[in-house]
Amino acid sequence: MQLRKQIHNLLLAVLTTAGLQAGSAFAHGVSEVMDVQGDDAAFTALARVTCFNDGNGEAAYLMSRIRDKSPAIPGLLVTVHILKGGRAINATDTSPGDADYSVWAALPGGNGVYLLMLTKTAAGARAFDLEWHCMTADNVHTGTDILVDQYD
Repeated sequence: MQLRKQIHNLLLAVLTTAGLQAGSAFAHGVSEVMDVQGDDAAFTALARVTCFNDGNGEAAYLMSRIRDKSPAIPGLLVTVHILKGGRAINATDTSPGDADYSVWAALPGGNGVYLLMLTKTAAGARAFDLEWHCMTADNVHTGTDILVDQYD
């Protein structure tokens, strides 16, 4: 349990730093390991992403994608979910271990707080890359902050 707490704190620092970088159009991403011990099929990460007008325009939607960098294991996949205002969408990396990301999941919801959740389908440690971006209706990157609530 102590190891999970340390990993949670590390991820929180990494995600917060990555999510608050300014000046770079696509600077919102993290590379991490989910369920380091590999014994938790219900491992879940939950974060709040806030989309706002940072001078580039009002947010129209949040988009995210995930890449599972671990070797393929039958029945073990990682998924990113986006939720806001009674609506949800997700994207799963269906080819773990290759260089490709999942398709983009994009949820229209304007400015405000979205929930971003990561899940997996079975026990097993998974190394992953995650990207997220708040975008305007004209597909311009706009203000994006993140706060991690759960990583276990």
